[in-house]
Amino acid sequence: ADAAMMMQLGAEGVFVGSGIFKSGDPAQRAAAIVKAVTFYDDPDVLARVSRGLGEPMVGINVEEIAASHRLAERGW
Repeated sequence: ADAAMMMQLGAEGVFVGSGIFKSGDPAQRAAAIVKAVTFYDDPDVLARVSRGLGEPMVGINVEEIAASHRLAERGW
């Protein structure tokens, strides 16, 4: 849905980061993103490719990052 929304807002393409490989089924999620970008103006296709994608891409919990590696706590 985010990829389709970016296209609707006028983007010429979207960047998909390596976090996609942390999802439940990376190949299926990648295919869904490609379809969403291709058919961004077709809600039926968007609804179909958005179903059953499994576990989402997981983020990194800030508490698990050492303070010395946090950008907000670096510098002067």
